[in-house]
Amino acid sequence: MTPHRHEFDPNATGALHGLRVLDLSRLVAGNVLTKVLADHGAEVVKLEPPEGDTLRAWRIRGVSTTWKTLSRNKLSVCLALRDPRAIEVVKRMAAEAAMLVESFRPGVLEAMGLAPEVLLAINPRLVIVRISGWGQDGPYRHKPGFGTLVEGYAGFAAVNGFADREPVLPPMYMADGYAGLYGAATAMIALRHAEATGQGQVIDLTLFDPIHVMMEPQHANWQLTQQLKPRTGSRSTNAVPRNAYQTRDGGWVCLSASTQGMTEKLFRNIGRPDLIEDPRFRTNADRVRHGEALDAIIGAYIAERSLAEALAHFDAAGVTIGPIMDAEMLVGDPYVIEREAVIAVPDEEMPEGWLPMHGMVPRLSATPGILARPAPRLGEHNHAVLGPVLGEDEVARLRDAGVLREG
Repeated sequence: MTPHRHEFDPNATGALHGLRVLDLSRLVAGNVLTKVLADHGAEVVKLEPPEGDTLRAWRIRGVSTTWKTLSRNKLSVCLALRDPRAIEVVKRMAAEAAMLVESFRPGVLEAMGLAPEVLLAINPRLVIVRISGWGQDGPYRHKPGFGTLVEGYAGFAAVNGFADREPVLPPMYMADGYAGLYGAATAMIALRHAEATGQGQVIDLTLFDPIHVMMEPQHANWQLTQQLKPRTGSRSTNAVPRNAYQTRDGGWVCLSASTQGMTEKLFRNIGRPDLIEDPRFRTNADRVRHGEALDAIIGAYIAERSLAEALAHFDAAGVTIGPIMDAEMLVGDPYVIEREAVIAVPDEEMPEGWLPMHGMVPRLSATPGILARPAPRLGEHNHAVLGPVLGEDEVARLRDAGVLREG
């Protein structure tokens, strides 16, 4: 099976039609935030420097896959932002925008002449989202704000991995992704306030806060126990059995029997009903204390079966088990295809002319989101966006002066 193919429809409109967002951000968090808005019809204008958003340089075999997947439905205007004339262009655009998103280090926006008080004087209804690693104030405001540093600082890496090995950082943009999704929701809250009162505001969005929130209740647990949560690999410290187990043919399954009823069903279906009354495994607290012994029993049973056999057996029994999937498995999976978790869109840089990417998330019944255009070329929409704002003559002058760039 292959992902459903979708053509772009430049006339498509979504629930956020008419909302103009100026996106001066770079890297992942800001692009995730504005992707959510663009997917639902907002006119997201990427205001890029001459070298373009950093994501354009992240290439796999010459293709900017991260840029393409995070910047669909957006427009690109390329400005030499160090030129005072470019800053005046941003101000002109901000006067008509609903939202502005930036991810410079704290203080840079002010140095550019675009401090929040300046922007709000131009447009009192403007929602300004400021993304940074550590926030606009506090002792770490000037520290580098990369997601990797935040994932270590927020407590995630300390509990991720195995007890006898080093802490493990996530292999994807976890802190940035959380921040982008939190930021999209928070921006819509602020926009609702602006619509109701005419009052814009500044959102101080850090990479630290969202992932730190997701680590709760670590602080309460520490206060109660004075003990740090150990690294336990894929095993849970709250409910056992819960782990990853390898099958005979080298596949992997994940299993979670976190209720008493499910655990007893699991014991019966591995041919070990005697474990139900075994004092080591009678209650969840018992099982947590003897997790290694129980994992050895379950693991031995699964290791005798292929991935397909193990899944079929436990699925038929109603035991909560599933395969551990990789990208190759996911892209052709019937669940993923049917629900369009992965779709394909036209792309001339891809070998078969189609680029697989995520579908619309979340799924809305009345306003399901749009596919209006692919991720833009650098400066592709200079004239389309700025012509109505500045006039074609001024756009031409700025282009000739090198303030506006293309390609």
